[in-house]
Amino acid sequence: MSDASAPRRAEWPVVLVCMPFMDDRRPSLQAGLLSALATAHGFPATTLHANLDFAAGLGVDMYRALADDCGRLVGDWLFSLEAFGSAAPDPHSEFLDLYAEGLAPALGSPVPQVCDRLLRIRRDDVPAYLDALVEAYPWDRFRVAGFTSTFQQNAASMALARRLKRRYPDLFTLFGGANFDAPMGPEWVRTVESIDAAVIGEADVAFPMLLSALADGSHLDAVPGLARRKAGNVVTGPPAQPVRSLDDLPMPDYDEYFQRAENLRLQPRSVSRAVDIPLETARGCWWGMRHHCTFCGLNGEAMHFRSKSAGRVLEEFAHQARRYGSFRFEAVDNILDTHYFRTLFPALVESGAHYEIFYEVKANLSRAQIKLLADAGVSQIQPGIESLNSHVLSLMRKGVTAAQNVNLLRWARHYGMDVRWNLLWGFPGESPKDSSEQAAAIRDLWHLTPPGDMGRLIMERFSPLFSDQDKILRDLHPAPGYARVYPADIDLDLVAYFFRCEIEGALPDADYRPLREAVADWRGAWQGDVEPPVLEYRQAPHYVQIHDGRRKEDEGTYVLEGPTADLYLACCDRPVTATAVHERLGLRGPVERVQQALDEFAQAGLVFRDGPRNVALAVPVTRP
Repeated sequence: MSDASAPRRAEWPVVLVCMPFMDDRRPSLQAGLLSALATAHGFPATTLHANLDFAAGLGVDMYRALADDCGRLVGDWLFSLEAFGSAAPDPHSEFLDLYAEGLAPALGSPVPQVCDRLLRIRRDDVPAYLDALVEAYPWDRFRVAGFTSTFQQNAASMALARRLKRRYPDLFTLFGGANFDAPMGPEWVRTVESIDAAVIGEADVAFPMLLSALADGSHLDAVPGLARRKAGNVVTGPPAQPVRSLDDLPMPDYDEYFQRAENLRLQPRSVSRAVDIPLETARGCWWGMRHHCTFCGLNGEAMHFRSKSAGRVLEEFAHQARRYGSFRFEAVDNILDTHYFRTLFPALVESGAHYEIFYEVKANLSRAQIKLLADAGVSQIQPGIESLNSHVLSLMRKGVTAAQNVNLLRWARHYGMDVRWNLLWGFPGESPKDSSEQAAAIRDLWHLTPPGDMGRLIMERFSPLFSDQDKILRDLHPAPGYARVYPADIDLDLVAYFFRCEIEGALPDADYRPLREAVADWRGAWQGDVEPPVLEYRQAPHYVQIHDGRRKEDEGTYVLEGPTADLYLACCDRPVTATAVHERLGLRGPVERVQQALDEFAQAGLVFRDGPRNVALAVPVTRP
């Protein structure tokens, strides 16, 4: 930045706004990063976590239930009247006829009460919230208001922008985020007058370049990825190039979030905070670059994988912990950089820091890698398990086997790691046998963390299945909520992220009933105040005791001695074949005897069989 441009930049203050329905329990990484970038380029910048005001007004339980329900678009529907005025569809709230029954369990009320509460929020709470936000905040101090939008933040952001443009017509409104990837972003710019421009793709370069152009009064044509209206058309600048060196980015600024959350009493005032601080250590997906999972719509056009150096990540952990008084971090990466097993995690162990970290990982981790993660402070993982059948996993292009998924669940349980995962079905090419085999296997897995959710896959824009729609999808159309949220002149086929369709070669719902019931029983065994089920072993040389406490009616202890004990232990670290066990133990008899013993273990529910692969189901007893 030249000295000559510094005064002009100081006259262009910026506010980065985070609207409902982002989770109130953590700050926005996007807003925090962009405000830090603007500040680094000489522009006065702050964030405004306006979602917190709405959460405080509604009550956090109601707010979080609505925020967690992305697919129905109920959050966008609540703000649609204020976003689009007389052009908004659904004046008679037919949306509730579609979704109120499905929302009732999450909101904890009967359907009539749910309808009444949502109608009052839409009619009374939303306008009052927006009016208060416009009146109470010093918008006249800013030249640019930026809105970051993901999932259900669209209508709320557009509603506030509409009010602001009425009051402050010279305020430049800029939008961006996952909801504005192409082709969605250009269509929003074309149809929503309150949007002056939108950044399509990563904004790390485009945002400060746009601010500089505005401050200098120069043309905006060269700003990468910038979509705006020009001479009656939407024009977009040159494609935004992904940032290659993430180490060059500043650390996000979350000061305003903590101030606001504490002022609204959503967080206690304390030097010690229990907030999951968002941390970005990588972008893109290295697995998706090779084999994009068929159902995944993440990353849009930014699949290229990049990661920060271990030294920079260590510095960021320490800096943010000291600055905000929390030792809890949530990595926003789509997938863990495997180089960190040699660099970052050993350094975290050596540092002695007491962090609690969440990471998304690939499920093919070894026991040693899971232990290293736990030792380094990774207490929660999301491994993208999605299925317990290897054939279904191959249809998904997951690049893992069912035995690897089960083995990850085993060692995560042993090392005290919380696992977030879902079970999906409905893929083209599945057979009834795939579903029935999973249902049968689940009875032996009760001692492992059950899935948090289950159900048929949802069709997402940018997923390979969506891209192959001409081959396997019939009657593809945006999810029904979109037509109740957005005006008729918006092309829903361009702006929707969730779609409904019939998939050629997918099984009917009835074929998944046994699997659904098996998962429900599994999850039920982990609910309430009782101790979760166990299947654990103790060992001495050539001797193993396995305590089976998966179900009270079958509780007991298996005793294995001599070669039988050795054979079982040979299957404990990772999935193995009978031939590999035979060679590892140096047995002289035929390999068929090993296979027979493994078959007997499987029949007793002590081994998980996955084709030729076998993995012991019991986990070592946890020492005090």
